[in-house]
Amino acid sequence: MKTLLQSITNLVTTKKGMWITLVAWLLITMALAMFAPSVRDYQVSKIDSLPEDVKSVVAQVKVDKYFEDNEGVPAILVFQSDKNEVTTSELANVLELVEGKEINGLNQIVPISQLPPEATVEFFSDDKTTAIIPLTFDASLETKEMQKSIDKIHEIVADSSNLKLYVTGPAGIATDTLELFSRADLVLIFSTVGIILVLLIIIYRSPLLALIPLLGAVFVYEVVTQVLGMMAKVGLVISSQTVSIMSILLFAAVIDYSLFIFSRYREELKIYTSKYEAMRIAMKETGMPVFFSGGTVLAAMLVLFFAKSGDYRNFAPTFATTMIIIMIASITLIPALFTLFGRKSFWPRIPNVGEQKVHRQKFWGKVGQLVARRPGISVAVISIILLVSASNLFNLKYEFDTMKSFPEDMPSRAGYEILEDKFEKGDLAPTSVLFEATEGLTSEQMEELKNTLADQELVNNVRVNGITEDQKVINFSLTFAGNPYATETMDALESMIGKSNEIIMESNVDGKLYFAGETATKVDDRNINDRDVIVIVVLETILIFIMLIVLTKSWKMPIYMMGTILISFVAALGLGTFFSDLLFDIRSISDRVPLYAFVFLVALGIDYNIMLISRFQEERRIHSVKEAVEIAVANTGGVISSAGVILAATFAVLMTQPVELLFVFGFIVAVGILLDTFLIRGILLPGLIVLLEKDEEVSKSK
Repeated sequence: MKTLLQSITNLVTTKKGMWITLVAWLLITMALAMFAPSVRDYQVSKIDSLPEDVKSVVAQVKVDKYFEDNEGVPAILVFQSDKNEVTTSELANVLELVEGKEINGLNQIVPISQLPPEATVEFFSDDKTTAIIPLTFDASLETKEMQKSIDKIHEIVADSSNLKLYVTGPAGIATDTLELFSRADLVLIFSTVGIILVLLIIIYRSPLLALIPLLGAVFVYEVVTQVLGMMAKVGLVISSQTVSIMSILLFAAVIDYSLFIFSRYREELKIYTSKYEAMRIAMKETGMPVFFSGGTVLAAMLVLFFAKSGDYRNFAPTFATTMIIIMIASITLIPALFTLFGRKSFWPRIPNVGEQKVHRQKFWGKVGQLVARRPGISVAVISIILLVSASNLFNLKYEFDTMKSFPEDMPSRAGYEILEDKFEKGDLAPTSVLFEATEGLTSEQMEELKNTLADQELVNNVRVNGITEDQKVINFSLTFAGNPYATETMDALESMIGKSNEIIMESNVDGKLYFAGETATKVDDRNINDRDVIVIVVLETILIFIMLIVLTKSWKMPIYMMGTILISFVAALGLGTFFSDLLFDIRSISDRVPLYAFVFLVALGIDYNIMLISRFQEERRIHSVKEAVEIAVANTGGVISSAGVILAATFAVLMTQPVELLFVFGFIVAVGILLDTFLIRGILLPGLIVLLEKDEEVSKSK
């Protein structure tokens, strides 16, 4: 692999090879832009996160099979009057107008004018200021088409009444999410480019050093979005959330690898007159570490194929494709761009032949000297900081209510919170309990089963929602006393599912119980997530550890590298959640956040360890352990700290997104990257090397 990479970089860094590389990238980018679709034309607001064989999905299939009225995408119309009561006649008039307009995809709506007065009570709040009407859209309707239909309903309500309408439920959430991300995408891209540009100019004080990496990132971004667009066109489902994180990963990785390359290029320009020769030597030493760094990120993304959750599996092909293109760019496009501009890239601080390569008097040179002289104290102090940070994990709490992750002013969330305030919390998402009997049930058996279900922990109400003609299948609507997304409610339902056989025996019936609905889905989702966390953490750790053994040709160095990065992750999660609560009043997080953070912090954080260890091993050929550590820290400190600050700021851009999950994820990753950059790579890892490596192991080539 090293020979192949060197052959490629040797070709790219010649004058002819440079021009061929740049022209090839330009032509490919233009062709894709003209003829290939963009991934943003195909992204969806939500994907199916659960496998088809989990209990809640199987149950929902059963419900839809026996009771076809349940098919489709449900929505809840929330009507509210600020001053007066919502009257039955006013509501009935609005609904008749909605039905009369033949709105696209609208399957069912409650005919409230045809119901007896006692049956309409449940649709109104106690103070009569709020009314709810469930409806269903055709399942084949695209989200954009559904959005147009909902907009039409809003128009009818606004023109025919003084009522305020909120549309919530799965249909309302899907359309609101699509609109949110369509606006947020532009904010994300412009914020990312803007913050990278500003930081590069501030850190390096050179306009070209700021623009060249961004130029490379723009080329890569265009290629990636079009390639993913072609993949989406032939069937790959890609969510808006995945596209947002992909964009951050792309810019972060391209800028990171650009900094590593031009940092070494600047060193070599102080030795070689020819800009081509300087880049050839620079890529000889950095090509393999940079490409291998990309490989660790790629491996981390491929491991996600082993997840059962659709959210995680959706990342795998998208991020893997992105990383493959980034890795190709890192050994072709990026060195070609810097070679094109040569010494002018660094204007006004142009490197000249004969200048000093290592600046020991600078900050990282002094840090390297301190760690080499006092490794024990350095390791002890940083270890204490990390352990204290990690201790906050004992306070970690998870939030399973997806709606709480969206902005407070999002219409579907506003409607949801009105329901939460005006109606019983359990009514927000009733659980469908379907009993499939071996033979027809009597009315007494149905009543006994209903009563047994009602006696279960935290159950507030059970009513019959449907019975098949042969009396063999009955569908109950079960509501809990508390919020259907609360941990206590989920635990109660999970316990109920676990003792289904006991419930059946106690009710003196013979058959099988199935549980569907939002709470049942969350129970399965939590269990699948717990399984995925264990599988992905173990597989990713083992895979990257093996890759590090191949790169370093050592088994001890990978232990230092993986050990420190895993400790860093735990500390970042603890510290990140502490500051999320302290600064942003976010006291619970999505259970997706820890695994998201693990994948990115380990994959990207290990890059800095690779750069440090690669330089250490290079210097140790001719220096003692302490001297090699000092030189490695001094030479890589500036570029890694710069890259770390930029990478952290890039992920922090996710805090502009309208979903709390992305906000917290971006913040925790930013915190973790800063820990990796300044404490792990700068002090802890070098300190461990000085403490544990022996000078007599230095190569005989010394």
